[in-house]
Amino acid sequence: MTVLVKGNFQAVLKYPVKLDIIRRRIWRVPKDMNDKILNFYAGLTDKKVAVLGVGVSNTPLIRMLVSHGAKVSARDKNLNCPAKAELEALGVDMKFGADYLEDIDADLIFKTPGMRFDLPELVAARHRGATVTSEMEVFFDLCPCKLIAVTGSDGKSTTTTLISELLKAGGYTVHVGGNLGKPLLPEIETIKPTDIAVLELSSFQLHTMRKSPQVAVVTNLSPNHLDIHRSMEEYVDAKRNIFRYQGEDDLLVLNLDNEITRSFIPEAKGKVITFGKAGDYHTDQGHNIYHHGTLLLKRSEVLLRGDHNIENYMAAIAAVRDFVSDDAIHTVASTFKGLVHRLELVRTLDGVNYYNDSIASSPTRTMACLNSFEKKPIILAGGYDKKIPFDTLGEALVRQAKAVILVGATADKIAAAIDAAGGGIPVMRRNNMQEAVMAARETALPGDDVVLSPACASFDLYKNFEERGNIFKKIVADLSEKTR
Repeated sequence: MTVLVKGNFQAVLKYPVKLDIIRRRIWRVPKDMNDKILNFYAGLTDKKVAVLGVGVSNTPLIRMLVSHGAKVSARDKNLNCPAKAELEALGVDMKFGADYLEDIDADLIFKTPGMRFDLPELVAARHRGATVTSEMEVFFDLCPCKLIAVTGSDGKSTTTTLISELLKAGGYTVHVGGNLGKPLLPEIETIKPTDIAVLELSSFQLHTMRKSPQVAVVTNLSPNHLDIHRSMEEYVDAKRNIFRYQGEDDLLVLNLDNEITRSFIPEAKGKVITFGKAGDYHTDQGHNIYHHGTLLLKRSEVLLRGDHNIENYMAAIAAVRDFVSDDAIHTVASTFKGLVHRLELVRTLDGVNYYNDSIASSPTRTMACLNSFEKKPIILAGGYDKKIPFDTLGEALVRQAKAVILVGATADKIAAAIDAAGGGIPVMRRNNMQEAVMAARETALPGDDVVLSPACASFDLYKNFEERGNIFKKIVADLSEKTR
């Protein structure tokens, strides 16, 4: 047998195959495609491949695997998988329901990012000789262009998007993937060596990674996802993989104001650039951005609301300063309006501003939201319990919120944190988003801000933060003006 692709993923051919023959046989492959990708495709022929979790990233992956001759088994806990009809048309073997991980017979297993690598079923599969990997791990192994990746507890998506916008303004062809954008492995044929891939990576994706990008960014770290990770130490260690395998020519961008990310500096093997109050990139009291004391970007030029977004700008600029001009930085700052569900102004009604910050799935994110308002806002919070503490959030709400309206599984925990911090502000519990919005409307006066900033994940009531935010926006849009 000939091992053709080194790294965490190994494509194994049953017999040696000449690459010129492969080029002629696989009709989808361009002539200039590199041999590593060709070998990967050739190794899929008649290989038994299991895909665990049929979602946004794995459905295009399944199409790609089938197109290159793999015998694919798609498995998902959801009995009502929306892709079932398409998978059936592709001739894919399917197993849905609570027992979807039983009896996995595969040479190669792609797991969904949120699935723990040490599940008994996956451990047993490895013992049988199967390779367990993910779409992102294989993409890292095969990607022909420079990789820039972003991780952190908060600010990942905005920083990733800023990096991609800065690079586009600099004339680069950019491919955005990971948690943001689209799955890139199924489109790897379209990526050229001169392009740049920009990836947002979660701790789940990083946990089993054995390769790091040429440019790594860690925005900040605080307790998160402790419902999945066994400890804070495991969570932080997973994040380390974004730079653990870098070389001396690679770059690591770190938040100097965050205790955990600051501790990464002596572990770095390549160049380190920092941002923060005393970082290489820093701000003055007016939140203007400087590089080693030289003014780079005025706060007044930045369209995005919130001082936390100035941190995101510093991280993004530090990552791409070698690639883009200062003109590109000024252009993006003055035109980029931000992503949906991130301090998104939904509507002004009866003099009250309604903001959607559904992305705020952690206490630190909601605390950053509070810092974005000069006047104390009315906060809608609560959701799925990720087993993270709310002590500091309670203190921030007491100081900076006019009132708090709680829904979801964590309502009692957040209320208790507010009481422990001294209370003194109205705290209301409601059963659902509709009731919460109506309570906020009854509480708000002209000039007030009502903000959905949950500080929690959405999984107790919604599929994801996007659905939660969209429902909030629909309820607000349907409100009628008060009769005068």
